[in-house]
Amino acid sequence: MGCTAAQLAEWLPRACGACALVIEESGARVVIDGGQLVLTWQTLTPRQIALLRLPRLAVSFRFNGVDAERRREFMRYFDLSTQRGGG
Repeated sequence: MGCTAAQLAEWLPRACGACALVIEESGARVVIDGGQLVLTWQTLTPRQIALLRLPRLAVSFRFNGVDAERRREFMRYFDLSTQRGGG
């Protein structure tokens, strides 16, 4: 993802909607309909294009006990909530 860990932690409450969320130092847990999503992240070196430096974060999503339709629904909302403007 093109963000810092602090930015992602700030976005997570909105991106997870009504699901219960626990943010940890390098990850988070989200309760989804009796199952859970475990997020882990690691800071990568920024991408540099000329003088522009863009932050990068490797984020892993691991769902446990969440059916495929609910995963798609959650990820669609999560993706829309974490997108930045642009074109």
